[in-house]
Amino acid sequence: MSLIPSEANKIEVTGATVDFFELAKDGISTYYFDTSKCGPPAPMVNAMSGLKLIKNTDSALVMINHKSPGGLFGKLEADISHSIENVEGGLVKVTFTNVNAGVDSDLTQTACH
Repeated sequence: MSLIPSEANKIEVTGATVDFFELAKDGISTYYFDTSKCGPPAPMVNAMSGLKLIKNTDSALVMINHKSPGGLFGKLEADISHSIENVEGGLVKVTFTNVNAGVDSDLTQTACH
């Protein structure tokens, strides 16, 4: 069973190495991607590509991954919030949303600690 809604539409995302999907409801988009079967650096690369989609918007980004991407969170604390949900098969679902559209995180750096 996929954790990406079946009604979501596949989209092209610059820099992505996995498929991205968009589900629009009430004028707000939620973007989805699954890196649960990918090794480093694919989860970070795809998260950074996806975060550019929601920067300064009311949209959300949902990442399905094999573990929580802790190295990413510190870079985003100024304007991107996240919530983590443990889901089937030992995977995590991380939802990213904007906190403050007036502050910009530096989404150009991809190194994590």
